[in-house]
Amino acid sequence: MSTAADQQEFTFQAEIAQLLHILSHSLYQNREIALRELISNASDALNKLRHIQLTEEQYRDDQPLEITLLPDEATTILTIQDNGIGMTREELVQNLGTIAKSGSKEFLTKLSHQSQGDLSLIGQFGVGFYSAFMLADKVEVVTRSYLESCGWVWESDGSGRFAISAATEDVPRGAQIRLHLKSDLKEFLQPTRLKEIVRRYSTFVPYPVKIEGQTVNDQPPIWVEPKHQVTAEQYDGFYQWLSHRSTEKPLWHLHLSADSPLQFQAILYCPETNFELLGFGRMEHGLHLCAKRILVQPDNQDLLPEYLHFLYGLVDSADLPLNVSRETLQDHLLIPKLRRVLTRKVLDHLSTLAEEDAGKYRRFYEEFGSILRTGVASDWDNREKIAGLMRFHSTYGDDREALCSLDDYLKRAAEGQSQIYYLTGLKRETLANHPRLAAFRQRQLEVLLLDDPVDEYALVQLGTYHEKRLVSIDSADVQFPESTNPAESETAAPPAGFERVLELFRGAVDSDVQEVRSSSTLGPAACSLINPQGGYSRVLQQVLRQNAKEVPAVKPVMEINPQAALIGRLSELTNNPDNEEFIRECGKHLLACAQLQDGLNPNPQETSAQMLKFMEELAQTKRSIIV
Repeated sequence: MSTAADQQEFTFQAEIAQLLHILSHSLYQNREIALRELISNASDALNKLRHIQLTEEQYRDDQPLEITLLPDEATTILTIQDNGIGMTREELVQNLGTIAKSGSKEFLTKLSHQSQGDLSLIGQFGVGFYSAFMLADKVEVVTRSYLESCGWVWESDGSGRFAISAATEDVPRGAQIRLHLKSDLKEFLQPTRLKEIVRRYSTFVPYPVKIEGQTVNDQPPIWVEPKHQVTAEQYDGFYQWLSHRSTEKPLWHLHLSADSPLQFQAILYCPETNFELLGFGRMEHGLHLCAKRILVQPDNQDLLPEYLHFLYGLVDSADLPLNVSRETLQDHLLIPKLRRVLTRKVLDHLSTLAEEDAGKYRRFYEEFGSILRTGVASDWDNREKIAGLMRFHSTYGDDREALCSLDDYLKRAAEGQSQIYYLTGLKRETLANHPRLAAFRQRQLEVLLLDDPVDEYALVQLGTYHEKRLVSIDSADVQFPESTNPAESETAAPPAGFERVLELFRGAVDSDVQEVRSSSTLGPAACSLINPQGGYSRVLQQVLRQNAKEVPAVKPVMEINPQAALIGRLSELTNNPDNEEFIRECGKHLLACAQLQDGLNPNPQETSAQMLKFMEELAQTKRSIIV
C-alpha cells in the first residue's frame, strides 16, 4: 500500500517503549483482553462519528455504523475494522506514539515491578491499543479520517519505532487494525473462538460486532429494562465492560429509573477495589451519557461530584436532545439537575447499605472513604449527610478495631453534652495512650480517634453535626458537660513550690510555647500541649504546613499537672536554688515528650543533648561498689 521511500519513521515515547517491551515479552495468559481493547477503541471511533453526524449534516450518510472482525488463515492476519471517525497523519503520530492520559505513567511503573499480574486494567489508562502487541509480531493501522479523501498506513513491530506512509490505494473511512499474529496464537483466526471472546468481553458494545457476516453481540441495553428482568450475570457483565475490569465483580450497583421531574434511567457501580490506593494514580473516568439509548458522551465527569468519581455507570435521559454538542453539553441545564438527583440517590443508597449490611459498608469505606469524605468540604448541600457516612475509631468499648459513625457517638453522649470530642494523631496506638484522654475517661466521655489528619480537616469544615460542635480535645475550647463529675485530683490544692516550677518552666520554653499554666485535667500525666485558638489541631497544622508553607505556626499552651509525681518532686526541689537549672532542663524535656506524644518532631539535636545530660547526671548517682 506504500513504498519504503514514502515512509517516515518515528521513535515511540519512552513510556510507550516501556509498555511495548512488557507486552511483547508478556507471560500473561489473558491475551483475550487485546481484542476487547481494540473493539472498544473501534466503538469509541463510531461514537465520535455518530456525534458528528448528529450535529453536522454534511457528514451524514447511509452507512450503518459497525465493527467487523476479519480472520485470514492464509496470511495469519486478523483485522479489526470500523467505519468510524478515522485518523489523520497527525492524529496517528499523536494517538499511537505517546501517552497523554494522567495516571498512565503510574500504571506502567506499577506494572514493570510485577513479575506476574493482570493487564485487564490497561484500557483505563489510555493505552489499550498497544495491547495488540500481546497478539501480534507486527501491527498495521490503515485509516482514513472523515475529513480527508486519502488514507494513511501506520506500522510497527513493537521494537521501539513506528513508520507512517500515505496509502497508495483507496481506503474506506474508518480504521483497519491488522494484526500479524504470533506463530502460537493462530486460535485467534478461528471464527468460533473469536465469537466466544466477543460475547464474553464486548457483548455490551452499542454497535454490531460482526464475524462472518453474523452480528455476535445482541445484548439489549439493560439500563432500560425493569430491575427484576436483569440477571446478576448481566449486571456483572455490563460492569466489566464499562470498567475494563474483566475479572472483578462490583461491590454494589444501583439501578435507577425516574419519570418526574426528570426522565432518565441509570446504572451505577462501585468497584470492589480502589486502585488509587495501590499507587496507580487518579482514575479519570466518568459516566457514559446517552440520549434515547444513543451515546452522547463517554466518561462525562459532570454527572457526579468529585468525591464520587470512583463510580462507573451509564445515564440515559430522554430529556437530552440528540444534537447537543460536546462543547455546550456541560452548560446544558439538564446536567446539574441530573447531578443533584444522582448524588442524592447514591448517598441514600450508602446510608441504607450502612444500616442493612455493616460488613459490606465497612469494605466500601476502607476502599473509598478517603475519597468520599472530601465531599464534606466541597458539597455544602450534602455535607452533613456525607459526614454521617464517615467512620472513626473511638475510645468506646474494648474492640480496638471497631468503627463508629457520628450518629453512634451521639447516641452514647452524656446528658447535656454540647460537643463531639476528637483527637488527631498519626498512629492510633499513640492516640489511645494520649495523656489528655485521662480526663475524658474519668468522666466517661467518648473521644473519636483520628489517625488520618484528613478526617480532622473534614470535621473542621463541617463545624457542627446535629447542632453539636466538633472540638479537638487539644483545644482550649473544650467544655465538659455539667452532668459529668470531676475527678478528686481536679479539686486538690497544688503542692508548695509549684508556682516556682511554672516560673522556671516559662523561662526555659518561652520561645516555643505561648504560655505555661496549671491544669487539673491530665490524669497521671505531667504535661500536655493544647491549641489556644481552637480550629485545626497542631498535628493537622504541621501536615498543612508541609504542603502549604503560608500556613502560620501557632505556638501551643503548655499545661502542667500539679498532682503528677514528677511535678510534686520538682516543687520540693525549688527549696534549693542550686536545683533551678535542673528544673529548667526538666521543663524543656517535658515539652519534647509532649511533642512526641502528639506525633510531632521536637528539635532532635537539643532533645538528644538533654537526654545525654540526664543520663550522665543519673550515672553519677550510681555506685560502682557492691555494698
